[in-house]
Amino acid sequence: MQDNDRQRGFRLSADIGGTFTDIVLEGGGQRWSTKTLTRYDAPEKAIVTGVQDVLDSAGISAADVALFVHGMTLATNAVLERRGALTAFLTTKGFRDVLEIGYETRYAPTDLMLVKQSPLVPRERRFVVEERMSATGDVLVPLDEAAFDAIAERLVQERVESLAIGFLHAYANGAHEARARELLLERIPSLSISLSSEVCPEIREYERFSTVVANAYVQPIVEHYLNQLRSSLDEIGLTAPALLMGSAGGVMPLDIAKRIPIRLIESGPAGGAVLSASIAKELDLRKVLSFDMGGTTAKICFIQNGEPHVAPLFEVDRQSRFQKGSGLPLRTPVVELVEIGAGGGSIASLDRMNRIAVGPRSAASEPGPACYGRGGDEPTVTDSDLIMGRLDPHNFAGGRIVLDTSASEAALKRVLGDALSLDATEAAFGVVEIVDETMANAARVHAAELGRELSEHVIIAFGGAAPLHAGRLAEKLGIDTIIIPRNAGVGSALGFLRAPIAVDLVQTAVTSLANFDAAAVSRLLDGMRQKGEALAGDLKVQESLTASFSCAMRYRGQGYEIGVPIERLPASGESLSKAFEVEYATLFGRVIRDGEVEVVSWQLRLSKSTWTAERGSDAPPTRPSEAEFISTRDIFEPRIGTMVNHRIYERKQLKVGSRFVGPAMIVEDETSTVVPASFDGHVDERGNLVLTKKEQV
Repeated sequence: MQDNDRQRGFRLSADIGGTFTDIVLEGGGQRWSTKTLTRYDAPEKAIVTGVQDVLDSAGISAADVALFVHGMTLATNAVLERRGALTAFLTTKGFRDVLEIGYETRYAPTDLMLVKQSPLVPRERRFVVEERMSATGDVLVPLDEAAFDAIAERLVQERVESLAIGFLHAYANGAHEARARELLLERIPSLSISLSSEVCPEIREYERFSTVVANAYVQPIVEHYLNQLRSSLDEIGLTAPALLMGSAGGVMPLDIAKRIPIRLIESGPAGGAVLSASIAKELDLRKVLSFDMGGTTAKICFIQNGEPHVAPLFEVDRQSRFQKGSGLPLRTPVVELVEIGAGGGSIASLDRMNRIAVGPRSAASEPGPACYGRGGDEPTVTDSDLIMGRLDPHNFAGGRIVLDTSASEAALKRVLGDALSLDATEAAFGVVEIVDETMANAARVHAAELGRELSEHVIIAFGGAAPLHAGRLAEKLGIDTIIIPRNAGVGSALGFLRAPIAVDLVQTAVTSLANFDAAAVSRLLDGMRQKGEALAGDLKVQESLTASFSCAMRYRGQGYEIGVPIERLPASGESLSKAFEVEYATLFGRVIRDGEVEVVSWQLRLSKSTWTAERGSDAPPTRPSEAEFISTRDIFEPRIGTMVNHRIYERKQLKVGSRFVGPAMIVEDETSTVVPASFDGHVDERGNLVLTKKEQV
């Protein structure tokens, strides 16, 4: 290793998924990556194993790493599996049942068997206290401090580990919440406490209460895990600063992640969206459909002009997969995407009508698909891909896992084939076609919600399973171009290294543009900037962070808002009104003339880029050449429903300009790319595989 390479510092990332833990190391113009099976008993151990593998491959020590970025599904899984801390909720007297009442609606009004989402905190652990703030932050009823002896006694009796405090209108004035925390910590110093005024200082009590309760629910286990991870990294000599991938597409320091872990709720998928956005910028692609398919789930996200859309609200643990309102609302900035239980480990079964169904249950890494030989006996998408010839049983995950084809055949026959009179290959085709159609339908629904035309987009596919399925997905959606980036199998972990350092703040302060007070708005934005810079001080970034403001706006009387960027400061009522009308017209095709416009919430992002877009080669364009294949293999072609001979290419042997004709397969350690007969492909100047639909098939 050259001295100048050491001086540059190496950057390392780790993504814990439901099946695999992905590790990426970059430095000195090179990249190394690996996959290890996720360990549910001790996730940090899988990270350490993978880190040591890539360090050995690069020939460096842990001390050479300058930055470590991590993303995970721990917070999400804790909510989904209801295995968080024993949590209680303290609120204003009269509002104990807000978590139960919710929106006062039924997400499916005609469903007589509807099951509503259960709150994370049952009624017996929801406590109240006398206090009251007005919507403008004035004290209407003082906090009853004498009540806290009894409250503390109940918390101890219930063995509560974590407490969420959410008072009425605390977004406008959090003084009562802060004082309640002081009083309780005096009595129970070990109690973990989350305040709604810190976690989610926004209007809408149900969403704010739901968010702070979820934060309290996962906070102790996330903090424990991050402490264990920091200790494990220190033990191997990796003392570099550790940052966590946030759900809004930026990375944050460990201490913020420990205090507000709800911002990690979509940590891994956000990294994938960042990767797609960075590639879109490199290649100047205006409309991109990001497709991330791993071992447990598939994620679909639209990228417009190199930026993913960040939504202010996210629902977790939906009772009905695509039904809004059937989950727990979390008001925290999150990259807007559709996530479905359609990964390599998704389990296939027969439903009540004897039809093939896939997911959302997953075999994950423990026990894993039947072909892993780790005790799993239910057929999965991975088993089906193996039977269809898409996977080499002796070269899966770089040869670290040998797949058992006979176990896959037996599982498919026993669960599906015998009941439907299908052989193993036909059953496998049914499974794969169902999962591909499920993903295609999710993309269609999401496109309709956002007003997007799918055929105008380019698919960027990554994750261990996405390159296997992207071709068929493109055929179903009428998309002509697919891009498979380098190291696609560890795409989310790669995206972590491209994410900016970011601190995101939001503050509700309803402001009418008809009576716009520029001085008051400037004071509010300056205060947010100061608060953000205080948080950013924990990042120990030498250079100043760039501030960008936006706001959530609506016509007065409307129930929900749209995001509008603030292009210049100081903001004026006229400039905000014009910007709002542009965004509103883009979404709804019209504006409401003479409608009164108001700002509901103000948002700040302090950020600093950690990655520079790669330049294309300055050398003359490489002359196209026919790629040399290494072998051939029969692989099932879904479009025509039969096995077809495919040429097999090894990706590391393909040079810039190499061309290949479908049907083909491009193999690499972490994934494989299926090129359908309807597509041809080539390697572009950045090493991406670019698949293009043939003019006539």
